[in-house]
Amino acid sequence: MCGEYNCVTLPVIGDPAPDFEVETTHGPIKLSEFRGKWVVMFSHPADFTPVCTTEFIAFSQVAEELKSLNVQLLGLSIDSVHSHLAWVRNLKEKMGVDVPFPIIADLSMEVAKKYGMIHPGQSSTATIRTVFFIDDKGVMRAMIYYPLTNGRYIPEIIRLVKALQTTDKHGVATPANWQPGEKVVVPAPKTQAGMEKRLTEGYECKEWYLCFKKI
Repeated sequence: MCGEYNCVTLPVIGDPAPDFEVETTHGPIKLSEFRGKWVVMFSHPADFTPVCTTEFIAFSQVAEELKSLNVQLLGLSIDSVHSHLAWVRNLKEKMGVDVPFPIIADLSMEVAKKYGMIHPGQSSTATIRTVFFIDDKGVMRAMIYYPLTNGRYIPEIIRLVKALQTTDKHGVATPANWQPGEKVVVPAPKTQAGMEKRLTEGYECKEWYLCFKKI
């Protein structure tokens, strides 16, 4: 992705997520160690900043729900481990919040550059707010990018995890504004015979290419 003055390398949905080995507040980790789990990795511009503080509180509050979905949550900024640890302690002492997930220290910007987190139009020294959804096979499944100024809507992150897992489990798609428990979209037929058959298969069809079912 190239702007007027720079190019940013972005990961590609459907490709293996770039591997890395890093220091975190929970000790050294390697992304590939989490195979068998989904990974939600999010970046924040800097420790001890107001919007990031609200986000870490919000992510900490849903960490158990994500864990129940077989998701490993990872935070990241280009601050040091010592800065992360001090901030974690501050969040506990001042906000009453325990941060239960690792925070990656990326002073070299190695991970940030691999994942396209540095957008010079926003800042050349801080990561923008990104969220990466990596499945249990290590494949990049979705990405969301936000500017420095605006915090994320955490329920959408949980909803998207559930949507992706529903797609994998049942071989379906999810419609706009889908919430868990609602009807899903049956894949459209690919042949004329399949098109004719689709309308007789008992689905709730608006048209041959748009059919819903309960799961």
